[in-house]
Amino acid sequence: MNTRRAVAAVALAAVAVATVVVFFPGFLIGDPGPYNETTVTVNDENGTELGTVDVRIADTRAKRYTGLSETASLDPDEGMLFVHDNEDQHSYVMRDMSFPLDIIFVDANGTIVQIFHAGVDGENAPYEARGKYVLETTRGWANRTGVSTGDTVDVPDSVG
Repeated sequence: MNTRRAVAAVALAAVAVATVVVFFPGFLIGDPGPYNETTVTVNDENGTELGTVDVRIADTRAKRYTGLSETASLDPDEGMLFVHDNEDQHSYVMRDMSFPLDIIFVDANGTIVQIFHAGVDGENAPYEARGKYVLETTRGWANRTGVSTGDTVDVPDSVG
C-alpha cells in the first residue's frame, strides 16, 4: 500500500510540474532583475544615420523571456535590444503585449536581415529569423526612419 501511495504522490507531483511548465513557463524563468541601458544607432549602407533607439538590454534568458511584456508603452525612439550568445535562428512572439512593435533581426555583424511589423494579437506569430540581436521598437519606427534590410545597427562593444 505504501508503494502505491508513493507512486501516486510522484505522479501527482509530475502532473503539477508539467502544468506549471505548460501554463506558467515564466514561473521557472525567474525575475529578470534590472536592465542595463544603452543607445544603438542605425545607419544606411552609406553610413548615414537613420535613427537612434534608447534600449534596455535583454541579455539573459529571464530578460529575453520577459522582454517588453511588462511595459505599458514606449516613447517613439525607445525599445529593447535582445542579445543572444550566438547568431542562430530565433523566434519571437507578442506575449502579453499591449502595443504593437517593429521586430528587427540583426546578424552578428550588425546587418539588419529581417523586419517584422507585429501587432498585439499575435497575427503571423511567431516571428522567426536568423540573428544575434533582435531590436524591438514601436511599430512604425522602421518606416518612419527609413530603416530597411541591409542597413546596419551599431551595437556598443560593451553589449556583446
